[in-house]
Amino acid sequence: MKEANLLVRRIKNGTVIDHIDGGKGLHVLHALDIDGKDGNVIMIALNVLSQKFEKKDIIKVENKFLKEDDTNKLAVIVPKATVNIIKNFNVVEKRCLSLPDQIIRIFSCGNPNCITNSNENIETVMNVVDKKMLQCKYCKRILDVNKLTCI
Repeated sequence: MKEANLLVRRIKNGTVIDHIDGGKGLHVLHALDIDGKDGNVIMIALNVLSQKFEKKDIIKVENKFLKEDDTNKLAVIVPKATVNIIKNFNVVEKRCLSLPDQIIRIFSCGNPNCITNSNENIETVMNVVDKKMLQCKYCKRILDVNKLTCI
């Protein structure tokens, strides 16, 4: 039996997020607030076989260029991912991910008594402890990045 090749069309302008840990692509879209409502084409490939990793996800978003802050936020969710900025069908910038000092408004605090989970409308602020741990700025709870919930 002949194996079928995956064909995903190239994008003229936009962002390609590659080498996302298999199964985390939808989490990345949610964290970056990419929902398709702006009318831009979004291509998502989940659990694709990879030579470098066992399985990976790939996201291509036409006419959207991630800001540096967005790229750094991905370092918490998918540290092995790469972000490529595409212009006129060419990669014009390849970004390596690096952890920011703080992550604002992306994850909710797991402490139900935290002020960010009240009716006060206070934005969550997570201080980055290391690659695997964040700490809520307000209640000081330590959170495992693998168990975080996006807002």
